[in-house]
Amino acid sequence: MAETDHMMAVRSRINELAAKAKSPEGLTEDEVAERADLRAEFLDNFRKSFRSQVEMLQVYDENGKEVTPEKVKKIQRDKGLRGN
Repeated sequence: MAETDHMMAVRSRINELAAKAKSPEGLTEDEVAERADLRAEFLDNFRKSFRSQVEMLQVYDENGKEVTPEKVKKIQRDKGLRGN
């Protein structure tokens, strides 16, 4: 899944704030709050993306037999991604 322009900007700003936090001037209280908000947004987006990838997953053993966990199969069925 490609990273959106918005999320690239969020990641870039997080990195800017991290660099400033390491500098002698440090972060202001507003920047500390901004960093916390950006981190929360980034992690929320990461979790959603990761969950989506796992939900689309199909696992096969070395013999070609599908061994996708039943919990994942159920989620796929509920979302209409799987017929069986």
